[in-house]
Amino acid sequence: MSSKFQLLALSAILAGELCAQGQPGRGFPQYGPPREVTVTAIPGVIEAGAKWSKVWQGEATADGIVGSRDGGLLFAQEQTDKIIKLDRNSKATDYLNAHGPGAITFGPKDRILVVERTCTDPGGHLGIRPADCKEPTDVAALTPERKVLASSVDGKSLGRVNDLVASKRGDIYFTSGGLFHLNPAGKVSEAGHNLRTNGINLSPDQKTLYVTNGAEVVAFEVERDGSLKNQRVFGKLDGAGDGMTVDAAGRLYITMPGASNPGVAVLAPDGKTLGVIPTPRPPITVAFSGPDRKTLYAGMMGETLPNGEEYRTSEGVRNTAMTVYTITMAAQGLKGSPK
Repeated sequence: MSSKFQLLALSAILAGELCAQGQPGRGFPQYGPPREVTVTAIPGVIEAGAKWSKVWQGEATADGIVGSRDGGLLFAQEQTDKIIKLDRNSKATDYLNAHGPGAITFGPKDRILVVERTCTDPGGHLGIRPADCKEPTDVAALTPERKVLASSVDGKSLGRVNDLVASKRGDIYFTSGGLFHLNPAGKVSEAGHNLRTNGINLSPDQKTLYVTNGAEVVAFEVERDGSLKNQRVFGKLDGAGDGMTVDAAGRLYITMPGASNPGVAVLAPDGKTLGVIPTPRPPITVAFSGPDRKTLYAGMMGETLPNGEEYRTSEGVRNTAMTVYTITMAAQGLKGSPK
């Protein structure tokens, strides 16, 4: 890994950890109570007055979410080494084990793929400080059997891998400061230039790949062999983008945790901004699910305790508490989507 790439990866990590509109403590942010929001209509997307509902909360992350094939939700919990499943009644169960999972996607034949951040959590992982972490991060399959698919590029570490998406052909695209392509033969190559990536997804026809790049969404054409070309700015955001999903009509939904009005930006298939769905808390990850794929799930930073107070950590301890919310949509998610 070049020193330039290491710097970009480190910058992306710090940006991702600190941008989420928490109240800064020493080194790590704390999060305030949820705010009241009013949703305005976006034609074909969401009706005016739609309400967010809380369906899960906890002291560990609910990141890299995807809708499960039965209408539930899967999310990555880096701090506990678990993939958690929420069923359609919002009951949470431990679903799969992984090592520091950060994001999930479905590959061909619904193979579950993840990025594993191992012990690189900036707040420490099961007692291991990031500086003492010697285990390489990786992209791995968890089903039908566990298998590490990639743990290096050009002989160098992948860094703190952020997000991923898989195509029907079997190509895997993932972000780690830059953008990387893992082809079906197992070769990893870097793609694009001048990128500080975070979220990633494919268009419904899988001919276009999207990545967030700060306050931009960047698009690439996907070639028949899975390689990428024609890097271009696809759309603009009001703040740095994080996780993203797409609907059946090809619209993009991008979380903006650090925007002045935190929420989910909605972009048309041509990149035009259609509006923002404001959120009660800073959102970092988003996905469609539900029996009809008309429920939007979003993982947001912070947690309200049973006594009404906000969950907080002591000074110097990273606050990873999150809450998962749902909202009813007019738009419909893509059936069989990788994310």
